[in-house]
Amino acid sequence: MMQLHRLPGPLPPEARGAVVAIGNFDGVHLGHRAVIAEAAALARARGQPLGVLTFEPHPREVVAPQSAPPRLTGFAQKAAILRTLGVEQLFVLRFCRQLMTLSAEAFVEEILHHTLGVAGVTVGEDFRFGRGRAGSPALLRTRLEPHGVEVAVLSKLAVDGVICSSSTIRRALLEGDPARATRLLGRPYELEGRVVHGDGLGRQLGVPTANLHIAGRRRLWPARGIYVVRAGVREAGGWRWHAAVASLGTRPAVGGGDLRLEVHILDAAPYLYGRRLRVAFLHWLREERDFPDLDALVAQIHRDIEAARAWHAGRLIPEPRRSM
Repeated sequence: MMQLHRLPGPLPPEARGAVVAIGNFDGVHLGHRAVIAEAAALARARGQPLGVLTFEPHPREVVAPQSAPPRLTGFAQKAAILRTLGVEQLFVLRFCRQLMTLSAEAFVEEILHHTLGVAGVTVGEDFRFGRGRAGSPALLRTRLEPHGVEVAVLSKLAVDGVICSSSTIRRALLEGDPARATRLLGRPYELEGRVVHGDGLGRQLGVPTANLHIAGRRRLWPARGIYVVRAGVREAGGWRWHAAVASLGTRPAVGGGDLRLEVHILDAAPYLYGRRLRVAFLHWLREERDFPDLDALVAQIHRDIEAARAWHAGRLIPEPRRSM
């Protein structure tokens, strides 16, 4: 059972002494998982619990909110993924102006050594911390190893020749390439929300859709278009997944409007209004576009549904041409 600790704040004695992986871990992609796996191996070797120290909000949302990137995972989703990785102690350090003024040396001594009493630390090679981002992995070693704390520094992970990073994954999603994002994340990119009432047009056209209200801070919306997806419906025993197709866009063919995510489940759909739905983006089918009339729109929707069925059945479909 993972325990969550918000810092600054009281910390129970049993939470101290963990081997801690440190980072923002937005997306918890394969590179992040390598850092956490190294901490897990060290924790097993030392007989200590596995911990993660992360920051909320994301530091760039405080330092430069106008240019802060959208998030690949909200905090709840990030915590859920960390739990599946065997993290026992999750430390969430509130990032604020006061923390920004803390020197790198004080960060190590006050937070890592005195507050957390870390038994070991793992970070990526580009990890920086403290006032002016002056702290580095080398400083961690200089300050912690005299206390008997082992510090492991991991190089950046490459997947199929591509450096695994949150920025690369964001770019893939914004370019309409969920397959590349999946390879770097180690799982499909997901959005989660509650099903709300829409205009009812899909049902009138014979293709009912679930309209999602997406909650969470600054979530990333992939490129507008039509996608093959899986839809997870929250049930008593967990999540039940369905093959589906989704439209993400402003619906120019029916008058346009706000950005919406609409999901059509391919098999018999359960009653969805008011329920939580997870949408995993698997394959980009085509761009969103206008149509001369509703008949042309309906014909294209049915072609999209057949293409999604083919993809879910494992049949190859042509790679779409992107004009982005």
